[in-house]
Amino acid sequence: MQVLVAPAGFNATLRATEVAAAIGRGLEAAGLEPPDLCPVADGGPGTLEVLLTRLGGESLAASVGDGHGRARDVGFGLLGDRSTAIVELGAIPGELTRESSSAIGELIVAAAGTGADVILVAAGGASTSDDGAGALDAIEAAGGLVGRRVVVLCPIRPQFTAWGRGHGGEPGGIGETLSEAFGAAIEPGAQFVLDAVGFDARMRAARAVIVGEGRLDVGALTGRVLGDAATRARQSGVPAHAIVGVNRLDRFDARIIDLQEILEAPTLEALTAAAGMLAERL
Repeated sequence: MQVLVAPAGFNATLRATEVAAAIGRGLEAAGLEPPDLCPVADGGPGTLEVLLTRLGGESLAASVGDGHGRARDVGFGLLGDRSTAIVELGAIPGELTRESSSAIGELIVAAAGTGADVILVAAGGASTSDDGAGALDAIEAAGGLVGRRVVVLCPIRPQFTAWGRGHGGEPGGIGETLSEAFGAAIEPGAQFVLDAVGFDARMRAARAVIVGEGRLDVGALTGRVLGDAATRARQSGVPAHAIVGVNRLDRFDARIIDLQEILEAPTLEALTAAAGMLAERL
């Protein structure tokens, strides 16, 4: 049986696909069969790449600006049969959203312009000072989102602002604005992504699961994708191990999500070495 390798990205340093590949190399070098690589995300940075990698599709780009002459090209994607578009708000440079969220609205408009019926908004990492007012203005100026279903994917973490007012976020309620103005559904990003990549079936077919993220702390117990993945494995009786950049989880909390072993490995080389060590115990 294969090992399922399902890490998230390591903050801004390593992408989920890079982490998964490095762990996979270590397992194979130790003599295990090629693992099932399943990079994951939580509705924040990396969600676009993870879904495109698993579901296929097309990478596109749109020029978005701040209303004061500054503009940048920002990537977005069309998934699978082109009926679903995805935008990742954390990919928009912070200088474009510091005073207005209009760039966010322009990116969503570009996604709607593809003709996609569903627009996924990976909202983790979005931070503005106007509660999404600029985004709303930009969308309404382009004719709104008639006929489109909007789904906002949000990490359940206080430091992310996309949940908006009333959800523990700081100013910058993009998710709430889209929900109130266009009936957008707000869903936990980790759960959505795990379902979209077929995690449950792949996990049940595996001998073990290796999860990972840049910093493992008590936040893993409150909806982060590592915690959700490990919990699903525990409920299915599949052992889960973790390779993380840094471990700040105490033994009691580690027992709650039933991680068999936690190894620290902050670089690609260290990830490969740690996977080799772990392979000896699988």
